[in-house]
Amino acid sequence: MDLLSRKATRNSHGQDSSYFLGWEEYEKNPYDVVKNPHGIIQMGLAENQLCFDLLESWLVQNPDAASFKRDGQSIFRELALFQDYNGLCSFKNALADFMSENRQNRVSFDSNNLVLTAGATSANETLMFCLANPGDAFLLPTPYYPGFDRDLKWRTGVEIVPIQCSSSNGFRITKLALEEAYEQAKKLNLNVKGVLITNPSNPLGTTTTQTELNILFEFISKNKNIHLVSDEIYSGTAFTSSEFISVMEILKNNQLENTDVFNRVHIVYSLSKDLGLPGFRVGAIYSNDKDVISAATKMSSFGLVSSQTQYLLSSLLSDKKFTKNYLRENQSRLKNRQRKLVTGLEAIGIGCLKSNAGLFCWVDMRHLLSSKTFEAEMDLWKKIVYEVKLNISPGSSCHCEEPGWFRVCFANMSEETLKLALKRLKKFVDNGILPRSCQVGESLSLKSSRKKTTMTTVSNWVFRLSFHDRDAEER
Repeated sequence: MDLLSRKATRNSHGQDSSYFLGWEEYEKNPYDVVKNPHGIIQMGLAENQLCFDLLESWLVQNPDAASFKRDGQSIFRELALFQDYNGLCSFKNALADFMSENRQNRVSFDSNNLVLTAGATSANETLMFCLANPGDAFLLPTPYYPGFDRDLKWRTGVEIVPIQCSSSNGFRITKLALEEAYEQAKKLNLNVKGVLITNPSNPLGTTTTQTELNILFEFISKNKNIHLVSDEIYSGTAFTSSEFISVMEILKNNQLENTDVFNRVHIVYSLSKDLGLPGFRVGAIYSNDKDVISAATKMSSFGLVSSQTQYLLSSLLSDKKFTKNYLRENQSRLKNRQRKLVTGLEAIGIGCLKSNAGLFCWVDMRHLLSSKTFEAEMDLWKKIVYEVKLNISPGSSCHCEEPGWFRVCFANMSEETLKLALKRLKKFVDNGILPRSCQVGESLSLKSSRKKTTMTTVSNWVFRLSFHDRDAEER
């Protein structure tokens, strides 16, 4: 008899992805301007540190919130004792209002339709438990956040089928790509329960267009048993608010409130990216389906947000003068920092996908590959991590169908550190150094790569982490 469960012993978490391996290498040798100036610079972490001064200033000006006081009187005992897992009404109301403000109040959110979770990871997984059974599938446009292989699949048993998007149209979702993914799932005998998008996109740093949203809504309108989940945790990072369109706006503008589609559209949100508070573990599910809200609320008992955190953030988010200034300043600082990365890369001959949101750029290094293969991409990535000492995320970890793209983060470091990172990369490019393994047998790699179709390669990535690791009775 096995001592541990199959879940504990199967290699299906996704931790062996180059996305996570890069983090491990960084943690062994982290850059520090004083203690370790030759260490690895972390450019693989989508963290927003550009507005901490605004948050810290607010805390200084509002000491009661941080010291758990109300009108000067301690409420420590009230917060320390048991709280219902529905969450504090004051916080849910403040969060709903903040979500509306984030969207220029073009739509409103009902706090009764919010379920609090311990971050977006928990929110996405909880939605999978609510919407799909083990072996069911969700369609995701590529490239997508590498953590979804863990968040959506590992414990739920849900499968991911890629909607293949390409650089030829800026990695936009097309009707053809969506239909092809749906047909591919059916060929694999997978029951498709939904489509999940990130808007703005991680890793592309682009907002989903009106055209793309119309394609998605047309698809779920035609297929009555399919949900649409929109992960909108980067909504406040759009450089111009008008460029971000929430799925809630489509429901409202297309007058879908009284249709069956209304209950099949769900939003995931958190304060990790917009407010830069990933350590606070604050996430949320927003759904118009009362059954989903009921089930998700019960499941949320496995990952609650602490009462102390809710109290502090309800005070902060209720300060409308602060939130208005913060959202405006955050957008401005992110836009300026993104421009510094883009112009710095352009100066050394490296381009980026045109972006308008997020904490990262989708960087095109295809011309630095020795061959148009994912093996060459991994060789280049290893060179950048181990010798250039920059941790960036290779496109293959995001299930991109084209080798040579990388996600590079810019908001989790000082401007001086960004300049150093660009200086290191420039030296690498100017020296024309390529990994030795890329230089050997280039023609053979090209020949072998032509024999493999893109779909076959991607299918191996997609199903390796969960489907093929399961015993037959688990599939």
